[in-house]
Amino acid sequence: MVDAAKFLSDVKSSAAGPEAERWGRIEEFYNKKLWHQLTVEIKELIKMPSMNEGNKLILFYNNFIADFESKLNPLSLVQIAMAALERFEDAEEALTFIEKIGEKIKGNMEAYALTKILVGKIKLHKYDKRRETQDIIEDVDKMLSEVDGVSPVHSHFYLLCSDLYRIEGKHADFYRSSLRFLGCTDIEELSRPEQAKHALFLALAALLGEGVFNFGELLAHKILEALKGTDDEWLIDLLYAFNSGDVAKFRQLKPKWKTQPDLEARETLLFEKVCLLCLMEMTFRREANQRKISFQDIAKETTLPVEQVELLTMKALSQDLVKGRIDQVDSTVHMTWVQPRVLDKNQVEVMMKKIDTWAQSVSSMEMMIEDKAGEILTY
Repeated sequence: MVDAAKFLSDVKSSAAGPEAERWGRIEEFYNKKLWHQLTVEIKELIKMPSMNEGNKLILFYNNFIADFESKLNPLSLVQIAMAALERFEDAEEALTFIEKIGEKIKGNMEAYALTKILVGKIKLHKYDKRRETQDIIEDVDKMLSEVDGVSPVHSHFYLLCSDLYRIEGKHADFYRSSLRFLGCTDIEELSRPEQAKHALFLALAALLGEGVFNFGELLAHKILEALKGTDDEWLIDLLYAFNSGDVAKFRQLKPKWKTQPDLEARETLLFEKVCLLCLMEMTFRREANQRKISFQDIAKETTLPVEQVELLTMKALSQDLVKGRIDQVDSTVHMTWVQPRVLDKNQVEVMMKKIDTWAQSVSSMEMMIEDKAGEILTY
């Protein structure tokens, strides 16, 4: 039987200063059964460094929280339990602890989904049970599809997904999941080393991910700021080179990216990718009526031999990066469409110039129609 009052009395008597005042408020809210205020106070308490020593949080949960679990908001209960879960040294005990809580809050979709995510986290990182983790991800995905909007659980879900895909080496899936994780997370809550780690993994996944040609969303995210001033700062320049299809910059940075084993091992893939992005950028920067590009121009920009340009274009067409047709007789490519991407500032400027040109063209056509209107009407 949990004696919460005795536990509070013992802890309060051994505390001092601001910590003692906080324990006093917790005792007051507990005695008055002010569960919401108590929850807020507890969430602040578990963030304190002194509480994250040894097994203090586990004792706190088992000797105090367990007394009124049913009174708390289920999602808040699991979030509090999550802090205690991280202090378990034995994986089996941790698994039993969170599964037991999961059974108690099964009626709340979001809270139950979070317990399943925490179970998945243990099975992935402690037991390397990837298949079971994948099954949990699929189950939770169905559960969260019934939740309106984005809940606090989504952040943990996408983090679990990205952890699994990173371990399995699925770069493209990792890239998408990590971007979703960052979209649901306030990065100020992450430590600077954690931000740098996420930025590093994301940058590598963007470069190595099959079918990943949209770098704009990552380049616009402030997570990359964490790489500035580190040994990996060159990755930001490399991402911008890929985003703009700058083959020369890619070659210029080779001494840097050759130091990264994963990038060095896939040099051929990286070169093909930057060439494809170069072709996309060439198409994007041209006006709609000036998209007839010669093989010579493409070869010059990509540094490829002319005889390899047609194969590059066919790869771009097959992956729906661009649409158009190849004229083998004239050795030209007529592009009609380029895959939409998140644009950086320079690309937005190009788009603005194209809109200005289009507006001027429309205005000229309007004036011509006005001048010729009399002739047309009297014809």
